[in-house]
Amino acid sequence: MKNKSNLLLLSALLGGLLFNLLFWKERLALNLLIYSTYLLIIAYLNPEVVKSLKFKIYGLAHLLAAILVVINNSDLTLVSYYISLLLFIGFSRNQQIRTIFTAFAAAILQMITVTFNAIRNLSEVSIGNFNLKPLFKIIKYVFIPIVIVTVFTCLYSAASSVFAHYAEAFLNNISNFVDKIFGFIFKDLSFIRFLHFCLGLILTSGLILAFFDKSIQNTEANCKEQLLRIRRNQNQKTVWHEFIRVFSFNLLTRKLALKTEFITALISFAALNMLLLLLNLIDIIMLWFGYKPSGNFSADLHDGTNALIFSIAMALAVIIYFFRGNLNFYSKSKTLRILAFAWMIQNFILIISVFIRDGYYIEFYGLTHKRIGVLVFAILCIIGLTTVYIKVAKQKTFFYLLKINGNIWFVLLLAFSTINWDVLIAKYNLAQSDKISLDAKYLLSLSDKTLPVLDKNRAKLHFTEDTDTNDRTYASPETSAFYQQQLYQRIGHFKERHEKVSWLSWNLQDWKTAEYFGLNGT
Repeated sequence: MKNKSNLLLLSALLGGLLFNLLFWKERLALNLLIYSTYLLIIAYLNPEVVKSLKFKIYGLAHLLAAILVVINNSDLTLVSYYISLLLFIGFSRNQQIRTIFTAFAAAILQMITVTFNAIRNLSEVSIGNFNLKPLFKIIKYVFIPIVIVTVFTCLYSAASSVFAHYAEAFLNNISNFVDKIFGFIFKDLSFIRFLHFCLGLILTSGLILAFFDKSIQNTEANCKEQLLRIRRNQNQKTVWHEFIRVFSFNLLTRKLALKTEFITALISFAALNMLLLLLNLIDIIMLWFGYKPSGNFSADLHDGTNALIFSIAMALAVIIYFFRGNLNFYSKSKTLRILAFAWMIQNFILIISVFIRDGYYIEFYGLTHKRIGVLVFAILCIIGLTTVYIKVAKQKTFFYLLKINGNIWFVLLLAFSTINWDVLIAKYNLAQSDKISLDAKYLLSLSDKTLPVLDKNRAKLHFTEDTDTNDRTYASPETSAFYQQQLYQRIGHFKERHEKVSWLSWNLQDWKTAEYFGLNGT
């Protein structure tokens, strides 16, 4: 145990140094892959971590995310990187966890409690017969008082300007003393870089030093995937139950008889089916076949898509609510299930309408991140409706939905990170410039990886009037020269940035851009 603590603390210290060397004044790229490789090696060598299949899957997933940062270097790949890292940490330390949401929460808790974890591991460090445990017994006694004194010092400073003056003077004297000591010992090292090392040390410690409390893992172990009929004791009331009862005037917690709940659900699903049938018929007639834009069709498509997305999310929530418990086992629930399944099918039709609306939007105005996001959300809705169908048909729990959908969302996140979206958007819009209202301002707002594409098509970067059928203009008119100047400035900024970073910031997209502008040989 003592040797393990020594090695883990040494690994955290080396990780802090590595963090400082890799990320100081660098962009996030190849350095992230190197840092992740170090963390994966430490986790693999840690005897406390079980090398299970789950450990290997999420370790490889994080490694893939780090590689994608080097290849595509987009905001989405960075999001995938951070999420996959936290999931790997959460699952590797708590391998009984079954959902990515719980693993994410466990990893965040581990990061928050890094101070306590470090103190716990430091107290177990020993060098021969010498150990630090007596010292940390003293620290335990003074740590909480220091925190309390600090909090009240801030409060008293806010209440009294004179007190604040003396507190500030005291802190300045301490700061000057530390600066003198630091400057004397580390003449060639800036205090800011030392703080950067401390940040790396804290971050690495949070990722390496495991949180010793397994309460989250144990709590999730009580969650079941299969619904069971439960007879509740009406005499047992929780504090949360009473809180909801008081503030909802007893409406939300009032116990409905199963038959009453069944009739309520039956009427609700019957009415909702009729309502959605009307909407779907209108969309099929007006939108699916022979759609002709009229009026401000941009606003119509935009508002209609937003409303449909919200309605699909609400539909999922309604189904989950009514089929959350004993209604699944009601002997007369067959009709209700048929109505629920019919409503799911109608929501599938609604999703088709979302695809068509977004397709028209792309046809008239080109690709953007938001329009791609609508397509992704529609795909997620299809997956959500499918899993909700399984929940109702197979009498599964809400925990089952979280587990299945969480895993699917994570896989899709990695899959979508493999696509270079900015370049795809730029190439598509420029290729369709004679058919769509080209938004040159939007194209010039994309990342630097699109600069070669924009430079090759600079003649197309001009103002295109965006008018509706009433000849009202909605785009801001700018001259072609304005957009050319913007592009020159973007290229200049890229060249300046490229010269300031080292090989640690290397990524494939920047390399291709630099190669196009002849910067790699300089």
